Amino acid sequence: MLQFALRRIAVALGVAFTVAVFSFFLLHLSGDLAVAIAGPESSAEQIERIRVEFGLDKPIVVQFLEWLGKALRFDFGRSFYFQDQVTTLIAGRLGVTMSLGGLALGFALAVAIPLGVVAAIKRDTWVDRFALTLSVFGQAMPSFWFALTLVLIFAVNLRWLPASGTGTWKHMVLPVVALGTYAMPAIMRLTRNGMLDVLASDYIRTARAKGLRPATVLFKHALRNAVIPVVGLAAVQLGFMLGGSIVIETVFSLHGLGHLAWEAISRNDYPVVQAVVLLLSVVYIAVTLVADLLNAALDPRMRSS
Repeated sequence: MLQFALRRIAVALGVAFTVAVFSFFLLHLSGDLAVAIAGPESSAEQIERIRVEFGLDKPIVVQFLEWLGKALRFDFGRSFYFQDQVTTLIAGRLGVTMSLGGLALGFALAVAIPLGVVAAIKRDTWVDRFALTLSVFGQAMPSFWFALTLVLIFAVNLRWLPASGTGTWKHMVLPVVALGTYAMPAIMRLTRNGMLDVLASDYIRTARAKGLRPATVLFKHALRNAVIPVVGLAAVQLGFMLGGSIVIETVFSLHGLGHLAWEAISRNDYPVVQAVVLLLSVVYIAVTLVADLLNAALDPRMRSS
């Protein structure tokens, strides 16, 4: 297990370094940052002064090494637009995005796993068909359209929940449902398929022949093995939700990292963009690493892979 963990950690560090390289160089290859910062109407002298001030006159490799060294110390520089430290900006927004992503994933798991289990037990019945239809509908539905529909129904017409903001727990209900629905179809289908495979296996038939209670067979023997792939999928979905939360945060006016990234991109605030991309990527890699280690603990066969 220790060797498996060390191999996974080494791969995770390599991926994180690759993401840092691409996020830095692609952003700098998108155009002259000095011109973007100064504005198209600035003079050549102003552009050159900004280039020297921000170290953009140095070779690109030197700029990357300096940026990476500071990033390892959690120093991402100063925001061009907000005129504040990037670390301070991210610290003020991180809690909203992480809370939204965590609650949305919890909502998706709480709905999708039981629905997948029931669909597998009631295979080829109206329950199974309803679950599969709901899965297709959820997969095809644009998240921004679903979010606006929730606002129209529950905030505008029924007035049960607030339409935007982060004041109380009620403000998080609609964003959590809108974002969590995005991950539900894949989790439900994987749970259903996993349960169908496990329920048809020999050891489940043996457990039933030994007279074990149906609940024991279902939850202790079948579900434990069926949800192993779901752990990895949940980690991937969490990464997707954190990275794609910009749409939900914009619709519901949640000032998280997604909304901060949108503001930074629209205003050419490159230090903030680089920091947000790197941070969300590292969180995604870390979550995936934890999922791999947890899967290896649940299924020893994975340790040899």
